[in-house]
Amino acid sequence: MIGDSFRIAYRSLKERKVRSILTIVGIFIAIFTVFVLLSLSVGLNETIEEQFRLLGTDKFFVMPKGTLMGMGQTSNVELTLDDVGVIEKVNEIEMVSYYNFASVKIEFKDVVKYYLVIGIPYEDINGWEVFREVYNLDTEDGRALKKGDRKKVVIGSEYKHNNYMGREVKVNDKLLLNDVEYDVVGILESVGNSQDDKQIYMTFEDFKELFDSGDRVDFMMVQIKQGYDVTDVADKTERRLMKAREVDEDTLDFTISTPEQLLESFGMVLNILMAFLIGIGAISILVGGIGIANTMYTSVLERRKEIGTMKAIGAKNSDILSIFIIEAGILGLIGGVLGLLFGVVVAKIIEYIAQLYVGEIIQASMSPIILIGSLAFGFIIGIISGYFPSRQASGLNPVDALRYE
Repeated sequence: MIGDSFRIAYRSLKERKVRSILTIVGIFIAIFTVFVLLSLSVGLNETIEEQFRLLGTDKFFVMPKGTLMGMGQTSNVELTLDDVGVIEKVNEIEMVSYYNFASVKIEFKDVVKYYLVIGIPYEDINGWEVFREVYNLDTEDGRALKKGDRKKVVIGSEYKHNNYMGREVKVNDKLLLNDVEYDVVGILESVGNSQDDKQIYMTFEDFKELFDSGDRVDFMMVQIKQGYDVTDVADKTERRLMKAREVDEDTLDFTISTPEQLLESFGMVLNILMAFLIGIGAISILVGGIGIANTMYTSVLERRKEIGTMKAIGAKNSDILSIFIIEAGILGLIGGVLGLLFGVVVAKIIEYIAQLYVGEIIQASMSPIILIGSLAFGFIIGIISGYFPSRQASGLNPVDALRYE
């Protein structure tokens, strides 16, 4: 009987092509919207989790209060090399790396741009290794900076591959930074983020000279010794630094963050974003569900005589119910398949465009759970939306149904 139900349902949909297509479009839009939003938000979450996983569990970060992790936002509060010394004296700490950053005027062959330059201490090669590991930096051409380098810089891949300065910048070329000439000794591999790939790196001493920054330190990366808990060491370091800077909980002017804390903070923001996106998708789902319900109620009214005939020749209520539920499910499934296919294409297009401008942090997740879930969701929406019209159809009195005109 199931096979007969499918054939009858298919025939009914085929006879009402325009209405069926319009109903399918409603589900198509709903599934398409939900898939794209979920795919991008889950992909963003996975990318951020992977980035924090790469940081490891043996590091934490110290920055002036009001500074975001990374580069590009400064604070009125200043940390100094004296604070670096305080942290280095904590027994559980292996090493401390740090850097400064500032916006700089970049000139190359009469082209002028403004972007970030980073000053890193190269006197301690281990400190550079911590920095390199955290930011996933590897040299593609030339070499990295080394101890004793002066007036030399390493540049991001955008200067070579995407002609950020209007033409390719090569090793041994010269850049003017705030009107001071520097030699390019190395070009870094892309880190997958166009923002980071535009940065310029110089020694801490050159940075101090170029910006007259003195002993200021904008950001510290602290690696702990093996066998210690990063949260415990971070708490101990915070107490030491509070004492050295003569601040308390109310006047605290710096922030210490572990990868777990940062991930938790990002997670809260992402959860809010995902809830918002799901809310938008839910509206589309509601509209699509109403479309299916409306189609099925109309179908019941139009086919009352057909229903009466089927009941008169022995069809049970369950048979009538299954025909209409299958019909609604087919509408939902077709809409789901089309929405999923189109959603995959659009999500990948958005991912591609986003990576051109903001890097690989925006990725569309093609998780089997999302793919299969979207298809199942379309079918389930169809069944749920068609259940009450189907139940109404199955409950019709055969005599009344046959008299219906």
